[in-house]
Amino acid sequence: MRRAWSWRNVGVGMLPFADSATPELPLGRIIRLSLFQVTVGMAAVLLIGTLNRVMIVELGLPAWLVALMISLPLVFAPFRMLVGHRSDTHRSVLGWKRVPYIWLGTMLQFGGLAIMPFALILLSGDSRGPPIIGQAGAALAFLLTGAGLHMTQTTGLALATDLAPERARPKVVALLCMMLLLGTVISAVLFGVLLSPFSELRLIQVVQGAGALTMILNGIALWKQEARNPNRSQETASAPAFSDAWRAYMRTGRARRRLLAIGMGTIAFSMQDVLLEPYGGRVLHLPVSATTSLTALLAVGGATGLWLAARVLNRGADPYRVAGFGAMAGLAAFTAVIFAAPMASGALFALGVSLVGFGAGLFAHGTLTASMNMAEKDATGLALGAWGAVQALAAGVAIAAGGLLSDTITALARSGRLGSTLANPATGYTTVYLIELLLLFVTLAAIGPLVRNQGAEPHARALDFTALTRSPPDLAL
Repeated sequence: MRRAWSWRNVGVGMLPFADSATPELPLGRIIRLSLFQVTVGMAAVLLIGTLNRVMIVELGLPAWLVALMISLPLVFAPFRMLVGHRSDTHRSVLGWKRVPYIWLGTMLQFGGLAIMPFALILLSGDSRGPPIIGQAGAALAFLLTGAGLHMTQTTGLALATDLAPERARPKVVALLCMMLLLGTVISAVLFGVLLSPFSELRLIQVVQGAGALTMILNGIALWKQEARNPNRSQETASAPAFSDAWRAYMRTGRARRRLLAIGMGTIAFSMQDVLLEPYGGRVLHLPVSATTSLTALLAVGGATGLWLAARVLNRGADPYRVAGFGAMAGLAAFTAVIFAAPMASGALFALGVSLVGFGAGLFAHGTLTASMNMAEKDATGLALGAWGAVQALAAGVAIAAGGLLSDTITALARSGRLGSTLANPATGYTTVYLIELLLLFVTLAAIGPLVRNQGAEPHARALDFTALTRSPPDLAL
């Protein structure tokens, strides 16, 4: 019996999210709810990855037009705060707050994906109609998909916060982030397989199939999650205006500094998103198979960071301290990536890429958990909308800036304007990595004052990695 008890504890310790379940929120219900993150990851892969390549290579569209289309979903990112606020104060005849907005976001995603392949084919010139029809259709498709993606994720995270007890939120956050990562990786692989060989008919089938799958998975995720509250539809008190709610939110818990830290950290971890594979190929001369594996290294590093963050946060660690450790891991990561070039070390580069994912996982989990914890009871959607808006805008700006800076500095270096010493392919990439190091120091400076005073809160624990080796607490049978 004692041996069986010890094996039960080992099982709980080995399963990253098994102990996220509570009597109020069983594990099966959490996993089912997290399916909305899978559809968000699937849509992101389509917009940023698969369709990016298809539009440029197979459909022959100019790169500037593709970049413009891909950037259109960012237009809706600032409205995540408004969507979150509206879901906080929504009065439904059926007594729901979050469900109507998640379902509306799902419908927008489905609508955008339904018309997207036809619009892209028209945009490529394969029709007798005027080009403006294809351009308008593609713009509408990307806007609808982006709006639905942001709306679904914002209100889905708010619903998860409503359902999860405070003690279980770190594990729930880790599970939600992991499902987003899982949806991204699996979708990227499947889309690559399904679109080989490429044909316009296959493109229509794959993209519209993704839209149908979005409806199915989000419908399963929403089923019997939010309890109906008939009293909510009978409330007579007027809901606070968004401007009043926003001012109240900005007065709580150093919100400006927190949003600054989220933005700087996201930019620091995102500028390299489109540079790591070209850096490995052009500078380190790695084969295509080796650079393709970078996605797997990032995913493994991110999953490890999420798991570790969930463990230490569940033991009482400060989420800002966790985010700070993520920024410190990023410092080591980009240092390794930079020194991989002069040392011609593929192993050091692989280590750096893994640490980038690890640090980003710690940072994302810590800041999202902090945003959840700081949210007022009736302003959860607003708080998570602010986190999502800053994170999405920062990531979009970072990716665009990283590519632009790298290309510009590389062109200057090749022309000899920066001197003979810097006239090598690594100069542009290294400059971006150095900027990321600087931004990580800025992020640490912004996070520092947010870390709670351990002396003022004697029951709060610091980030203790040695705690991970201890036996998990006994659980009631």
